[in-house]
Amino acid sequence: MQFGIILRERAAAVNRGWKKLLQTRNICRVNTEPAMPEIAPKIDAYNHYIPPAYLDLLQQHSKDTGIVKRMSSIRVLWDIEARIELLNQWPEVKQVLTLGLPHPEGLGSPAVSVPAAHACNDGLAEACRKWPDRFPAFIASLPMNDIPSALEEMDRAIIQLGARGIQIGTNILGRPLDDPEFFPVFERIARHHRLPLWMHPVRQQNFADYRTEQKSMYEIWQVLGWPYETSAAMARIVFSGLFDRLPDLRIITHHCGGMIPYFSGRAETLWAQLGSRTADQDYGQILKRMTKPMMEYFRMFYGDTVLGGSAPALRCGLDFFGPDHVVFASDCPFDPEGGAMFIREGIRSIADLRLSADVETKIYRTNIMSLMRMTQNG
Repeated sequence: MQFGIILRERAAAVNRGWKKLLQTRNICRVNTEPAMPEIAPKIDAYNHYIPPAYLDLLQQHSKDTGIVKRMSSIRVLWDIEARIELLNQWPEVKQVLTLGLPHPEGLGSPAVSVPAAHACNDGLAEACRKWPDRFPAFIASLPMNDIPSALEEMDRAIIQLGARGIQIGTNILGRPLDDPEFFPVFERIARHHRLPLWMHPVRQQNFADYRTEQKSMYEIWQVLGWPYETSAAMARIVFSGLFDRLPDLRIITHHCGGMIPYFSGRAETLWAQLGSRTADQDYGQILKRMTKPMMEYFRMFYGDTVLGGSAPALRCGLDFFGPDHVVFASDCPFDPEGGAMFIREGIRSIADLRLSADVETKIYRTNIMSLMRMTQNG
């Protein structure tokens, strides 16, 4: 009897051993099959979306017929479900939404711009709430022709709606950003909210190429004028001392800093002689007041990768700003294909540089997430 029990126990142990062996073999067999690599997220930090309510106001109030035509003709700019369908080509791409032009102050007086900013930010926030996996954050736009209202809207958008920064133009209805009236906006975003500022070039067709003409020709105002606008705004911010007054100010420039990276040698050597060509103003003390080398102030800006897919241009921008100050962006949907080209070619341009995995991770994710003070899970 006892011997029979022993035999049964041994048989059971053998069966358990075989089962364990088979399980081990099954595990090994599964593990030998090639695993599908998980694609790390790519955060598109500067692209554009116009909520339908804002598009209605744009069509009602904008006097720029060219911009109305442009913005109304691109479906994925204002149809969020069409945008999601487009993005399905890149499951790893997540977009931080920003408003397309014109900004609220470009639509009219504060009676128009203030409710327009509300409509814009409410619409951006709604898209993020409905599709958080695709749109993890949005950037607020402000009615910059009414600074008290702009400050109120900044607070509302960030505190109540969850915006992770603000966007303003390189000029405010023709006024430079170093105008003292605008300082409270920079101060509030840098000191109080500790979030970045997205700076978008603003220049229209009525800004003529030559003083003898009434308007710009051949869309030079946009293709060449916008990089100049960005560069001029950066220079005004640097030489006015804004970074010294607000050392925690973080500004993301569109199109990788405009002209500055490519012309950095010219900028450094000629601005080193600041004042030598000017007789009616004294610039002699500006460089002496600076607490760091002049070009280091320009490197305090951040540049995005929106360069039409040009890898050499991106190499130039990356060399100038450094890997900690460049963020991936597409400018979607303003390309010849209506949105797909700039995403695809932007990713390709980064791949063409054959960067280290660490640098790619900074460009695609960690730089922008750090700026927005967000974790990868939001």
